[in-house]
Formats: sequence, structure tokens, C-alpha cells
Amino acid sequence: MIHNRESLPETAAHATALACVEAGIEAAHPERVVRAALQFGGTTLEIGAESHDLSTYESVVVVGGGNAAAHVAAVLEDILGEALDGGIVVTDNPQPTTVVDVRPAAHPVPSQRGVESTEALLDRAASVGPETLVLAVVTGGGSACMVAPASAISLADLQATTNALLASGASIHEVNAVRKHLSENKGGQLARALAPARVSALVLSDVVGDDLDVVASGPLVADPTTYVDALDVLDSYDVTVPEPVRERLEAGAAGSIDETPGPDDPAFEGVTTHLVGTNTTALAAAREAASERGYETLVLSSRIRGEARDAALAHVAVAEEMVATGNPVTPPAVVLSGGETTVTVDGEGRGGPNQEFALAAALELPSEAVLGAVDTDGIDGNTDAAGALVDGCLVTDPGAARQALDDNDANTYLGERGALIETGPTGTNVNDLRVLVVESLD
Repeated sequence: MIHNRESLPETAAHATALACVEAGIEAAHPERVVRAALQFGGTTLEIGAESHDLSTYESVVVVGGGNAAAHVAAVLEDILGEALDGGIVVTDNPQPTTVVDVRPAAHPVPSQRGVESTEALLDRAASVGPETLVLAVVTGGGSACMVAPASAISLADLQATTNALLASGASIHEVNAVRKHLSENKGGQLARALAPARVSALVLSDVVGDDLDVVASGPLVADPTTYVDALDVLDSYDVTVPEPVRERLEAGAAGSIDETPGPDDPAFEGVTTHLVGTNTTALAAAREAASERGYETLVLSSRIRGEARDAALAHVAVAEEMVATGNPVTPPAVVLSGGETTVTVDGEGRGGPNQEFALAAALELPSEAVLGAVDTDGIDGNTDAAGALVDGCLVTDPGAARQALDDNDANTYLGERGALIETGPTGTNVNDLRVLVVESLD
């Protein structure tokens, strides 16, 4: 999985960190989580506690999008065989399929290809009826991949708004509150398009807390946010957006535009949702990999958030405490965390939250510690790296490292020192995974 593994350090601690990263990503892949969630025999499809007799439906189709959507579709084809009648998914990571149409998109900023692909998806959604079972695919990255600009909003408006929000330091919950109110399919609106079909959604979550209204901007669930909330995000983070965006949000806040559908909307009566893969899935597998190598383990949290540099210092503090006192777990030990940190971008360099996290940590890590930090989709920020692998000896020029952080150019600094982890698109997306290894103090 890690393309450049041979060029990375090979000490026991480094190897353990990489093994945990690989185990976590592999465990959250659709090939595993979708197969674990579904049982199919004869004409009966079971998804968790839900059961469908496929003989009672005129057709069974797949509809959805996100980073892992094509991988999910391929698994569904293999499980259901001739019982599946086709469908369409929109993704930035295409995979070969037989009957499901895989359409291209971009991530994390929407593209014209994504607009065209989403138009085709919505056309397919409009064609289903009450005798159709829709297996809906909702995965991380769906907000950017499934893009349908609202009236008077252009793709350029969405692109500028997305870039500004991603650079602002706003959380994904806040970012998606805005995106839902600039779209024709987010915030429960895809459920409206699919009604009155029976919809069973398979969700791979890439958000802290696994809030279903935030994953891919919640296309199939009720939206608890409002136009006022969206405006508050722009104002709180001083985000400058194109005039049509602010005009739409202000019109919505004034009641001139209908809100996204709430929990009482009849569109949701035929929708059930199944959370099949989460950050906890990855953390559990990483923990098992560490235990198998003889390390004590501790899962710090699956909900780490806030500025990447601040979260990094909290992890450094844990490593320092382990070295000094043996708390909260005695070395040799592995401490794991997940979640999603953010970066307020002031510079013009290249990087992502995991690379900034890793570089900020490397400045102060004790010599006994190794840290791996990756985005499980394999693409961290505006780079081709998944993240980085660092230790307490990586930074020999603190001034240059701090300058790289100031310039938001962690990618260049880490790349020059052979510390980047490169996986390419992994086929899944369950948020970030961090592995802190502290070796024995003997």
C-alpha cells in the first residue's frame, strides 16, 4: 500500500507505525466493510438488521458518490450479481465496474466534470419509482464529487467558496453547513430526488462524530443547519465569497428561499441509513496491529480536531509524559488517534493537515518517539502525499522547519527529508489516522 516504503526509515518503531497505518486503511476499505455489512442469499438481501426481498422490487440500482463510491459499487456488483440492475456513482477514484456507471469528479474542490456527472446522477434519481430499491452510496469526499450548484450559483462561485472555506480553519461541520445551502442535492435534497423509491444507504464516514448530516453534506438525511448558520460561518471566519453566494444565503436567511428539508419532510420516510465504516474501524485495526507486535496500546480519541499544530503539541505532550512517567501507558507503547484537524492557511506552500501535524510534532518529539499521520483516503491537503512519518531526530534546523510551517509548506520540508508517506488514492475515506510509537526506555 505504501508506495515509498523502502525509502522510509526501517527501525522497529518506524515499521510499527507504518504497519498500523496500513492495517487501519485496509480495515476500512469497502471490500471489507461492505462485505461485513451485507448478506445475500437467494432473493433476500440483509443490511444490518434490515431485510429486503428483492423479488418484490422491479429493479435494484446503485446511486451515490464520494472517494470510495466506485469501490463500494464494485463490491455490490460482486455480491448481488444479476440481481443488480445498474446505477451511477460519481467519484474522483474510478474503478472497473460491470453494470454501474462510474462518472468522474474532483476532490476536494468541485469541477466541471463533477457537475456533468452529478447531472447524470440526478437524472437517474428522477427515473426511479416506488418499486425500486436504491442502494445509496455515501462516502467521504461526496461533497466535492456530487456537485449541483443551486440557482444563480456558478461552478466558479462554488470553487472560490470551497477554497476560501478550506483555507479558513473552519471545521467540516461548518464548511458543509455552507455547501448544503448552495446546492441542489446536499442537505437531504437527494432523498427528495429519489422519492418515492425505497432507499437503503451505505455510509463510510470521514467526519468527527460520524454525523450523517455532515458526511458528503448529508444528501439523504434531514439538515439541522440553516441559511443563518451558513452566514454565521462566513462571518465567524471572515470568509470572503463571491457576491452571488452571499446574496443567496442572505435571501435564504430572510425567508425568500426554502430551507433544506428537515426531519418532518416525507422524502425521508423511505430512507434507512447504515454506517458501515468509520474512523473507529481504522483505529481498532491499527490497535490490533500494534498489539500483535508486542506493544501496549491506547486509543486517545477518534475525535481529535482543531488546528493541526495545536493538536500535534498535545500528542507531543503525551509522548513526553510516557517517557517521563510511564503515563498514560508504559512504553513500549502505541498511542492512536483519529479525527480531522484543520489548517488556517496564511502562506502559499503545499501541504495538508496531516503534514502540518507531523512537522509541528517533529519539532518537539522526544528521541524515543516516532509519529505517523495520514489521511486515510491517501490524499492530504493539496498534495499527492497521504501524510508523513517523523521522529524526534528529523528536525535538525528548527528555524527552517518553523518557516515551512509559517509558509504552509510542510510538504516541501518533509519531502526533502524523505518523510512523506505516499499511498495514492486508497479506495476509502474514514478521516485521519495518527500513530504515536514510543519505544522502551531501557
